[in-house]
Amino acid sequence: MRTYEQFLDEPAMKFAPGLCAALFCAVTVSTAIPVLQAAEPTALTIYAAGTLAVPFRQLDTLFEKNNADVTVQAQFGGSVMMAKRITDLHQDADLLAVADYSVIPKYMFASPAHAAWYAGFARNAITFVYTDKSKYAGEINAQNWYKILARPGVEIGRSNPDTDPSGYQTVQMLSLAEKFYQAPGLEQGILANAPLTNVRDTETSLISALQLGQIDYLAIYRSDALQHHLKFIDLPAKINLSDPAEASFYKDGVAHTKNGDLFGAPIVYAVTMVEGGKNAGLAEKYVALLLGPDGQAVMKDNGFGAFSPPYAVHIEAMPAELKKLVKPWPSS
Repeated sequence: MRTYEQFLDEPAMKFAPGLCAALFCAVTVSTAIPVLQAAEPTALTIYAAGTLAVPFRQLDTLFEKNNADVTVQAQFGGSVMMAKRITDLHQDADLLAVADYSVIPKYMFASPAHAAWYAGFARNAITFVYTDKSKYAGEINAQNWYKILARPGVEIGRSNPDTDPSGYQTVQMLSLAEKFYQAPGLEQGILANAPLTNVRDTETSLISALQLGQIDYLAIYRSDALQHHLKFIDLPAKINLSDPAEASFYKDGVAHTKNGDLFGAPIVYAVTMVEGGKNAGLAEKYVALLLGPDGQAVMKDNGFGAFSPPYAVHIEAMPAELKKLVKPWPSS
């Protein structure tokens, strides 16, 4: 660093000696004091089912608006896959939201425990969506759908039953439909038109293929049909897994997967905080938003069935403020 005398010897300074001291101080200070960097925003990490992408992005915007210096980093995929990223791959996450509540106790409660409770915050139904480009689009209806989907040449997309709830829920629904319509071979006939080449980890990744006419029908949730303005088959509540009152009948629907035989149950989305998460306080606030009136309104606006109030398992393990927003899960 130059001395004051060296600075004064600069040609320009000889003509304005009265300014020398002030200018020297300014130069010296500006080179001596580091520029302060703005603090990085805190990242809240959420792993969630692919079908939650649209409503959760809306919730993320609300949350960030009300929580300065926080950014929500949400990743979406098959619910089982997302849970295993936490339990098996030991990836850091603050929250997990799944399309089948049973995923949480099955994977997150196992030793070592990665969660202590869960809350059911939305309902849904399995259906098939299609477009005007789909084969037999002008003919299919709620009465003949299972005959149309089994016709030769029909291409059906679906998600992987080994990694995604909608994948095994689709199979469970077809198993139930076979009994409901008294149509032996219904399940096998439809799945024959949904080969492995038409299977993805999440069914939402096949929406573009449907819209382009590369497949004719896509097994998906009713909420996605409404969000993407797609035509869909209004399946009976007796088989579409939407009605908790039909729980005893749903048990007759079975899907054989690499994770064992999975029996049908009402579709209930659930959320939990991950044990040891870095941002427990923010995670609690996000769950409060989701379970509260604003969050439930967002879910309803996006085609999901709501609970009033949401149900929870192991309420005693929940943060105090969240306990006020839920009621005990029905024992049945």
